[in-house]
Amino acid sequence: MEKRTIDPWIWGERTNSVQAVEIKQPEATLYCSGLVALDAEGRPSTADMRSQLLQTFQNLEQLIGEAGYECRGIARLNVYTTSVTEFFTTCTDVYQEWTARHGVRQATTLLEVKGLFANLSVELEATVVK
Repeated sequence: MEKRTIDPWIWGERTNSVQAVEIKQPEATLYCSGLVALDAEGRPSTADMRSQLLQTFQNLEQLIGEAGYECRGIARLNVYTTSVTEFFTTCTDVYQEWTARHGVRQATTLLEVKGLFANLSVELEATVVK
């Protein structure tokens, strides 16, 4: 697989994402459903958004790994949240650290929604290639 990122604007260097990702000759593609902060028994988290994001990233890592992929293969990572303001004030560092640790340079969309499954506050949806 060849992965090329495209980000023609200088302000893109200050974000934790890119404007476009081109994938050439992928071996396979994994489309992940929206993941939230559920524990191994399927119980939703009652913690704050930051803790929910940490749990959701753990769930995403587990799913990607068990499917035989690597997080660095994420080409698109969408974030759904019940508060963009809260996400930017309490979660941006967690998000940036996670993507940097895994070498992820992805296209992304951050959307504020009225509600999420089980009254949770953040959900991630990923497309992964290898």
